[in-house]
Amino acid sequence: MSTGRGIDTPAPTDSADPRNGEPGSTQGNTTFADVFRDASRRWTTGVAVLTARHGEEVFAKTVSSLCTLSLDPLLISVAVAARSPLAAAVRNSRRYAVSVLAGHQEPLARHFATPGAGQALSLFTVAPMRPEATGVPVLENCLAFFDCRLHAVLPGGDHVILVGRVVAADAGPGEPLLYHHGEYRSLARRPHLPSTGART
Repeated sequence: MSTGRGIDTPAPTDSADPRNGEPGSTQGNTTFADVFRDASRRWTTGVAVLTARHGEEVFAKTVSSLCTLSLDPLLISVAVAARSPLAAAVRNSRRYAVSVLAGHQEPLARHFATPGAGQALSLFTVAPMRPEATGVPVLENCLAFFDCRLHAVLPGGDHVILVGRVVAADAGPGEPLLYHHGEYRSLARRPHLPSTGART
C-alpha cells in the first residue's frame, strides 16, 4: 500500500478542501489522493499471496484485497494492478489461487511484494508450494487457501477485480499476518473477557 500523509493544518472551508474529492484540490502539498491513501492505511486487513500458472511460468504477488463474495456459488475476489503480468496470466489460464498468510510468514509477504520477485519457471525456490485442484500452486503452511476457476474480470480503475469460483479450499491452525498503517502486524494476545450474559 502506498505511503500516505495526513493533514496537520486546519482545513479550509471552501471547495479547495482536499478532503472533498474535488479534482486537483490541495492543501499545502497535500492532495486528495494523499488523504485517500492515508485514510486507506487505517483499514486493517489480512495478508495473502495470489498465485497463477500459465504454461511453465508461475506468478505470485502479495495482496491485501481478498474478499469473500458468495456462498452460492462459492466466490471470492481479489484486486491486482491491471497491467500486472499476473493479471494477464490469470486471464489466459482462467484460474488462480490465494494463500492466506500466517503470522510467521511475514518474510514471504515481503518477498512477493518486491517488484520483479513474483515470476519464476516451475515453482519458487524461496517458498515451499504444492499444486492444488486447478494445478495452481499454493503456499505450504499457510493459514488457509482458496483454489479458483476464473468466474469474471471486473474493471476497478487502475486495477482489475478477479472474481474466482472456488473449487478447493482448506484452513489450518495459527494466527494471521495483518497489515495496518503500512506495517505488518500480528494479533495482540489479550485475556479472554467473560460473557455478560446479555441477550438481544
